[in-house]
Amino acid sequence: MTDQASTDPTVLLVDDNAQNLKVLYETLKDRGYHLLIANDGEKALTLAYRHKPEVILLDIMMPDLDGYQVCERLKSDPVTADSAVVFLSALDDVDAKLKGFSLGGADYISKPFQAQEVIARVSTHARVIRLERALQERNRELESDQTRILNAISEGIYGLDAEGDIAFANPAAAMITGCSVEELIGKNFFELHFRQPRPCSGTLWQEDEAGGNESAPGLPVQATCSQGIAEHQRDVTMYRADGSGFPAEYRATPKKEGDHLTGAVVVFRDITTELENDQALEDARDLVQEQRDQLAHASRLATMGEMAAGFAHEVNQPLTAITNYARVTQRMLRTDDPDPELLSQTLEKIEAQSHRASEVVRRIRGFVRKPAMGKEVLSVASLLDETRQFAEVDARNNDGGVEVRVTDNVPDVLADPIQVQQVALNLIRNALESTRAAGSHDPVEVTASMLSDTMVRIEVRDHGEGLPEDAEQKLFLPFFTTKEQGMGIGLTLCRSLIQAQGGEIGFERPSGPGAVFFFTLPVAPVTADSVPE
Repeated sequence: MTDQASTDPTVLLVDDNAQNLKVLYETLKDRGYHLLIANDGEKALTLAYRHKPEVILLDIMMPDLDGYQVCERLKSDPVTADSAVVFLSALDDVDAKLKGFSLGGADYISKPFQAQEVIARVSTHARVIRLERALQERNRELESDQTRILNAISEGIYGLDAEGDIAFANPAAAMITGCSVEELIGKNFFELHFRQPRPCSGTLWQEDEAGGNESAPGLPVQATCSQGIAEHQRDVTMYRADGSGFPAEYRATPKKEGDHLTGAVVVFRDITTELENDQALEDARDLVQEQRDQLAHASRLATMGEMAAGFAHEVNQPLTAITNYARVTQRMLRTDDPDPELLSQTLEKIEAQSHRASEVVRRIRGFVRKPAMGKEVLSVASLLDETRQFAEVDARNNDGGVEVRVTDNVPDVLADPIQVQQVALNLIRNALESTRAAGSHDPVEVTASMLSDTMVRIEVRDHGEGLPEDAEQKLFLPFFTTKEQGMGIGLTLCRSLIQAQGGEIGFERPSGPGAVFFFTLPVAPVTADSVPE
């Protein structure tokens, strides 16, 4: 019974006449109400404060405290102010009704009252008060949820009025600013955080020719407050209450009531740590790039060490030829009648052989030097042809050859020539070794073609024994190798170098024997200088 009473609307019946109370009670019982009875004003106030009834049927003519006085006190107390007071009186004049309404009364029933009228009016007011209380409770819950959310947010949040004064601040804003929420309320946002005068001084908002307000350029959040323009800026210097500055990111959204601009909501955060982390990350990237370049340089030196004997032989041939031609020239000059034409031909051969030796040395020096900063526009055909010349030593050592094919439509690429040449040479040397290990003398095939409008694909095919089944998972991992003497850093380094050019590297299993390794390079952008007239 108690549970039922707690869920039913409560109705307080107040009358100093016992017969009237009995009639009211009999009229409303069994109608789903929790009924309370009071025969004087003081008791009515006590019961109303304790039970907070939805409806109070209140007699006006009572001794000590009359109905008007009881109503006035009920409405002045926040605990009972929302109860619907329905006056009961034999007075049926307009002044009596007006007085009751002016004191907060909700309705008026004249005596002698009709049962159906009492039932209908009590039902209506009880339902209305219940709905209002439910709505108020929901609003309190929403406000509580909103407060919890705002308190939990790590970003500072301000609600600004039209002049930039702070009307709302969450705890995060107070923490970032270095003062309490109470101290922030009423302060001017622009004075506090940007050391600028408040708008009314005339230096922030200027009146335009049409009589409206426009803001002086440049100040954060000003366009939101003055023109209703949403803003987002990063790395803006804001100031704390103690005058110290900090880098901030903020978003400002206009507040409007209909078409009327009333201020702005500003969400901001201190990005000092974030900027420090960004700088640390950038420094780390620079260090990784430097170490990658050093590793690539060391790898090229190691490659040259492996190829040293072959290059020594290649350089020794023109030098030997130069020595022999020089001796011939000396013998010719010792004769009584030297042939000038034969001397000229011999000197030309000496010059040609010296150029040949110089070209070999130039290629070696260019390959082992550290790459210059930045990328260049490169001819794919020239780059691969020079790489093939480097590989001639390995081709002889492996009893093989290298064939280069570049399709006609392949444009220039944008890349670092030394690093791309290092990758191509590494793949060609691997292909030559794999082909020899399989007992084949077929040449290694190097092909360049268009992969898409923006990428060129260069592939190297060998005729070796192919790759193991689990190569997909391991081949480009550091320290994995299929060579007995390999260190397992060649392909890993190749992948790093190609990705630095903006391309990708991988391999495929061809229909026949062997394997195909490929890498891609971005097409060089077309400039005015490269367009033929």
